[in-house]
Amino acid sequence: MMPLFTVEGLAGLLFFVFVLLIILGALAATHAADLIRAVSGLALCMVGVAGIYYFLGSPFLSLMQILIYAGAICIAIVFAVMLAEPQGVRKFRRRHPIAGAGGLVASALLTWGLASLALKTAWPQAPEQINPGALEDVGRAMVTTFLVSFELISLVLMIVIVGALVLARQGRSRAGPEKSSNS
Repeated sequence: MMPLFTVEGLAGLLFFVFVLLIILGALAATHAADLIRAVSGLALCMVGVAGIYYFLGSPFLSLMQILIYAGAICIAIVFAVMLAEPQGVRKFRRRHPIAGAGGLVASALLTWGLASLALKTAWPQAPEQINPGALEDVGRAMVTTFLVSFELISLVLMIVIVGALVLARQGRSRAGPEKSSNS
């Protein structure tokens, strides 16, 4: 009896699921009516890109994509929106249909140009085997060779977070009495 699902078939299906995540996330990011939904679309797109990285055999790059882009960048945008208190911010305007058609044509031309360039290029062969211990080497280097740099980066990030909290608290305490006295 023939198996219903083959490994190659499931791998192809998984690839197209990741591509669909990227396309849907990008469309949500560019066509959302408000900033929070646009950031959610961006995060979905970045998770799809991380899936492609994992699919291509780079779990470390996939993890970094999720941690840095889908995690840190999107969370930073959400915090910036929350700290700015944008009650008076208007929703994004809808674009003119001709502008959308022009963007679609430009995207199609760019895709066609890049695809034709990629198909004409003689790419070098991939290496036989990537060092499976590369991730352990990166971790070991971070806590031995680059320990001072690693600690300085964490210190700078902590200072930035504390500074943002102090600025946010001062901004709210100054704005608080003015709002209540005008009521």
